[in-house]
Amino acid sequence: MKAAVLYSTFPAVGQVQGKQTYADARPLVVQELDQPRPRAGELGVAITYSSLCHSDLSVVDGSRLRPLPMALGHEAVGRVVSVGEGVADVSVRDRVVLVFVPSCGHCRACRSGKPALCHQAAEVNGSGDLLHGPALLRTPAGERINHHLGVSAFADYAVVARESVVVIDDDVPDTVAAMFGCAVLTGMGAVLNTAGVTPGQSVAVFGLGAVGLSAVMAARLAGAAAVVAIDPNQGKHHLAMAAGATAVGTPGEAARLIGEASGDGWTLPLKQSARPA
Repeated sequence: MKAAVLYSTFPAVGQVQGKQTYADARPLVVQELDQPRPRAGELGVAITYSSLCHSDLSVVDGSRLRPLPMALGHEAVGRVVSVGEGVADVSVRDRVVLVFVPSCGHCRACRSGKPALCHQAAEVNGSGDLLHGPALLRTPAGERINHHLGVSAFADYAVVARESVVVIDDDVPDTVAAMFGCAVLTGMGAVLNTAGVTPGQSVAVFGLGAVGLSAVMAARLAGAAAVVAIDPNQGKHHLAMAAGATAVGTPGEAARLIGEASGDGWTLPLKQSARPA
């Protein structure tokens, strides 16, 4: 199998990036790795499409510390090619979205109805392991390669926990399905689960990347009376309108637009940008 592996951060921790770009530095190394087989509770997945998330770049630049070397990528879609012992509800040839927040089902967070805060998943995601055991990825020389968020999808193949996939229909395009594993669940989850937006409320979304646009769509689905979408990149404004925003603008226009949307109520602000507010 082939995977994109990060051996050192760029820039190195404590150094300034300067004028060199990711394209110049090429911090990821595409290399051959031994192809592991799934253990009990795991699946082998042929990756068909993977998208780039800012969380991947946060590992590359060292702002999110992870054990290296690590095979990056966590937002992806693929087909199941092998099934480990004990997995009865997923079959070979099933199409799946890979999810970066598996849940063990047994810890206090999972038992209390908050699977996204699973204690065991947080531990193994931080250590580069998988939910059902230690890291499986190895170079031909035997060097351990850590898993990224239980997925490592910048590859043509991945072994993941059953809890790290959701089976989807075949008619969803790869370019859309890949984003369901991170951008969509993050943006929509912020609106529907964390904020609990209710009909009639007004919502302001700051940052119109994939997460922010997902939040805009979720706010309309939740019945928000007004959805104000803010981003300095005016090229994204038409996308926000298509996603359901009732008003769009730049940060300099935010106060006015939010004031107009609030009326006699209040606006729920949602920051969906990787940059400081």
